[in-house]
Amino acid sequence: MSKLHNHRYPPGLEREILQKIPKYLLGSILIPLFMAIFVRLPPIESLFASTAEEVARLHTTIDFLSIAIFVSVLPIILTVAIGCVIVMLMKGPAYIADAYELDDADKPDDDDKNA
Repeated sequence: MSKLHNHRYPPGLEREILQKIPKYLLGSILIPLFMAIFVRLPPIESLFASTAEEVARLHTTIDFLSIAIFVSVLPIILTVAIGCVIVMLMKGPAYIADAYELDDADKPDDDDKNA
């Protein structure tokens, strides 16, 4: 099918979401990584724990939390991306055809009166 007058519809919501997916993926990687690094900074360690055992427990807890956040968010992002790709494939290219004006059936013309 050829393009009619080179007119196309603007991109749909699925394309906008698909363009934002890399940002969301980067955020879902960097936020848990930041949590794991932030808790290991020396001034922060002393605020939350006093003994070496408490510090190790804190690190383990934050590591598990970081992994859980990443593993929970990653499938959501991938599912949304797959959904957007499927919608794009199902829609196909959207071309605009010439407008065809129809007579409005609710308002008949004045000259069409049957009297």
